[in-house]
Amino acid sequence: MTRLTTVARGLITAFAAVLAATAPAPTATAQARTGAHAPKDFVALRSVDPTIIQEMRYFTPHNFVGERIDGYAQPICVLTRPAAQALHRAQTKLLRQGYTLKVYDCYRPQRAVDHFVRWAEDLDDQAMKGEFYPNVDKTRLFTDGYIAEKSGHSRGSTLDVTLVKLPAKPTRPYHPGEPLVPCFAPKGERFPDNSVDMGTGFDCFDTLSHTLDPRVQGEQRANRLLLKSTLEGLGFVNLAEEWWHYTYKPEPYPDTYFDFPVSRKVLTSAH
Repeated sequence: MTRLTTVARGLITAFAAVLAATAPAPTATAQARTGAHAPKDFVALRSVDPTIIQEMRYFTPHNFVGERIDGYAQPICVLTRPAAQALHRAQTKLLRQGYTLKVYDCYRPQRAVDHFVRWAEDLDDQAMKGEFYPNVDKTRLFTDGYIAEKSGHSRGSTLDVTLVKLPAKPTRPYHPGEPLVPCFAPKGERFPDNSVDMGTGFDCFDTLSHTLDPRVQGEQRANRLLLKSTLEGLGFVNLAEEWWHYTYKPEPYPDTYFDFPVSRKVLTSAH
C-alpha cells in the first residue's frame, strides 16, 4: 500500500492526461516503465543475502484481494542493488541479536498496482474484509489512502518487512475460504505468522498499523522500534502509517515506475 491524498491523486490523473495529449513520443522514463526486462542494477535479494526469509504474499491468495496479483510470476524479492545491499547489512546486525528479517513484498510492477485499483473500485468484492480491513468501508480505500494509483514499490527500493525470532518456525499455508480473523486481533487469534508480534498483521488497513500508534505498547512497540532503528540506521525511511513499509534512500529511480514482471527471467536477461 502507498498513502496518497485524494487531491494528489486527482492532480496526478490530470497531469498524466496532459502528458498523454501533448507528448510527441515516449520518453526514456516511459520506455523504462513498460520494458519487459529489469535494468541491470535490479537484483534478486537471494543473490545478495540468501538468509532473509521471503514470504511473498502477492504471489499467493493470502492478501487483501484474495488472489495472486498480476505481475508476480515467481515468489521472489526483487530490489535495486543498493537497497538489497543495505538490507543485507541490516540482516547481519539482526542475526547477531537472534533475529532474521522476513520480506512480504519488494519491487511491485505497475500492473500489480493497477490490479489493486480495479479491486478497490469493485465494491461488491469484499471477500477478505474480515481479515484485512474489518473496520474500513471499502468506499473509503482511496480517500483514506490505503489504495493509490502509484506505489513507491514500483521504483524498486521499497519493501514490506518484519522480524522473525530465531530459530524461525515455518508459517502454515493459507487455505482460501478458511475463516478470517481481524488483522488487529491478539497474535494468538489472528492468522499465524512466524514473525514477532508487531501488534497487527501485515497489510492491516487500520490506524493501529501506524508505526508509532500510542495504543501499541510493550513488546509489540519494542519489536516495531527494533525494526525501525535497525533499518533507519542503514538508510531506510519508514512510512509512518505502515510499520512494515521501508524505502531505501537515496532511490536510484525516484521518479520511475517500472512494470516488468517479478521473475528471475527478467533479471537474467538484464545482465
